[in-house]
Amino acid sequence: MRAASSIIQSLQDGGLTSTDGRKDVQRAAAELAERLPAPLAPLARLAYNYRWSWLPGGPELFASIDRERFELCLQNPVRLLQEASSRALHRAAEDEELVGRAVELEAQVDADLARPWAGGIDPEHPVAFLCAEYGIHVSLPVYSGGLGALAGDLLKEASDRAIPMVAVGLIYRKGYFRQRIDGSGWQHEYWVDTDPQRLPAARVTTADGSPLTIQLPIYDAEVAAYVWRVEVGRVPLFLLDTDISRNGPLERWITARLYEADATTRLAQYVLLGAGGVRALRALGLDPSVIHLNEGHAALAPLALAGERVRAGEQLSTALEDARSRTVFTTHTPVAAGNDSYPADQASHAIARLAGELGLPQDEVIGLGRTSPEDAGEPFGVTQAALRMSRAANGVSRRHGEVSRQMWSVLWPDRPPEAVPIGHVTNGVHVPTWIGTAMRELLDRQFGADWMERVDDPQTWAAVDEIPDEELWQVRERQRGELIEFVRRRSTQDRLLRGDVREYVEAAARVFDDHVLTIGFARRVATYKRLDLLTWDPDWTLSLLNGDRPVQVVLAGKAHPRDEEAKHALQRLFGLKSAQLIGQRVVYLDDYDLASAAVLVRGCDVWLNVPRPPLEASGTSGMKSAFNGGLQLSVLDGWWAEAYDGQNGWALPGDVLEDHHAQDERDADALHRVLDDAVVPAFYERDERGLPPAWLERMRSSLRSLGPRFCAARMLAEYVEGPYRGL
Repeated sequence: MRAASSIIQSLQDGGLTSTDGRKDVQRAAAELAERLPAPLAPLARLAYNYRWSWLPGGPELFASIDRERFELCLQNPVRLLQEASSRALHRAAEDEELVGRAVELEAQVDADLARPWAGGIDPEHPVAFLCAEYGIHVSLPVYSGGLGALAGDLLKEASDRAIPMVAVGLIYRKGYFRQRIDGSGWQHEYWVDTDPQRLPAARVTTADGSPLTIQLPIYDAEVAAYVWRVEVGRVPLFLLDTDISRNGPLERWITARLYEADATTRLAQYVLLGAGGVRALRALGLDPSVIHLNEGHAALAPLALAGERVRAGEQLSTALEDARSRTVFTTHTPVAAGNDSYPADQASHAIARLAGELGLPQDEVIGLGRTSPEDAGEPFGVTQAALRMSRAANGVSRRHGEVSRQMWSVLWPDRPPEAVPIGHVTNGVHVPTWIGTAMRELLDRQFGADWMERVDDPQTWAAVDEIPDEELWQVRERQRGELIEFVRRRSTQDRLLRGDVREYVEAAARVFDDHVLTIGFARRVATYKRLDLLTWDPDWTLSLLNGDRPVQVVLAGKAHPRDEEAKHALQRLFGLKSAQLIGQRVVYLDDYDLASAAVLVRGCDVWLNVPRPPLEASGTSGMKSAFNGGLQLSVLDGWWAEAYDGQNGWALPGDVLEDHHAQDERDADALHRVLDDAVVPAFYERDERGLPPAWLERMRSSLRSLGPRFCAARMLAEYVEGPYRGL
């Protein structure tokens, strides 16, 4: 094994001459290794590829160096190795078992990266995935919620399946907002700066060592952007960064915050992501066969592709059709407010110089984003533009596909809604990322060590029936216990920070119980998610929590900074805390993120999801819970409308009522009945072994029916066989 210094010298001498950033990542890892005791060099190389994060034993390996520092660094292995004390590093270097595990894990990662490509996609022309956010890991703060988590899961699955893919996003120096709830229940937002030099990322450079830079006009400015490379297993994620000295202060702010509230900046982000994303791919030497727009934020990407052909002398109509033939689009929201639109004059201002540079008629570009292209008063919508510029479009569940066809049928006035060309690819989750250690160990024993390679095969999951009751229940007890330990620690800290009275601070730590039925509700706090159904009838809520068969509830989630109605709904929930029982049986965890999400989906017995239908596109958090033996109690909307079979969880009505109050009242009553008459009895009714037979049977049914259908392996296969191949 070569020393780090020799690797750096080799790179400087031209050992790698590509401009796609691979050499820069290797150099960063080698420089980090030089600062460490020699036996820890494998850790430096592991730190610069997030493949460690879903490798069994990977997180535990880094945590064993300095567990407290690892958590303070948000599990960022690069920062850990930069900040750990000399004493901790030398102690680790002298630990033969730790060093041996590092060598073994590095060998596993190297073997994984060396596998041949698969999927029938030419590695010279990979799929390019464009998205505004990526939930790769808690240490990379370029995500807000479900869209980002789904994007991260897709990239990881592409790595696992050796599908040629690259991804493009923005780096967001201040990330998404952090949340703090005060004593009254009001949400406060704040942002934390991120230094890319401390991330598992490397700035891409050219052959002469200078930063690779792209430029494009946005509004009246010529905006420059650097490109950072992040390794997600075999998949490179390229993040554009405008916070560089040659830009003015407004241009530097473009990549400051995810989903920036200022509309001018947000539109600039979308221009950069779409058109800038294509320029970055070209500068990196990449020629994708397919551009996958994950939401409409990158809708200008196919227009940038068309502009390349126009500048080369091709007719506009031919260029647009060629770009369309290479673009696929996934829409993720049936909520009108989630489909961004901008006044036509603002959109025109943002792209005027860019359209001229690309040789595209500005009016035609704006028209592509209108429901009625000739209506000069209509705003520019990114979803409409993406739909018009894609050869294939899909929703993210069967029902969401139906809703999307109805929602966007106006774009195809000559077709009935059922014939609108929007299909569906139901979301799935990356099982290695979300499954708990105890559940994975059990399934490894039962299914065989290679079962993850067969995760989408129903025959793999048929073996669930052979798992002994005692072993299945032990896993549920163990993962619930880990959640309760986490809740006790976090809820005490959160309540102290809110300035709550001492008795309330101590309540959850004292009373939250390892053996009590635990319900989880962790969602983006939006009015249609209906967090208040749990407290619709406060007397019923108190009786549920404190009956002979008690229930405890873990809540988490963020309201959008400008969603005042959602913030007030959250505050009303906190208004109940004056009842002593609420403090003992209900906790709200501040600042929900990927790390806390993993603990919740692994530990909760029941995952609650009660959106007002038909406004749920998918709902992947419930899928994550299911892989951990959690049972679903959900409205028949999103993924649950196609997943529920009467035996694998519980369901609330999914039909739509125009009277929202009447609908909420009906669904609250249904929720009360299901919990009182089905969920609570199934959990607490035990046999002579002290086990809940009805609950265990429903767990088996859930794992057997949901496992092969709602994993990212099945989802990715459907993309590869369908939209990516033009079928």
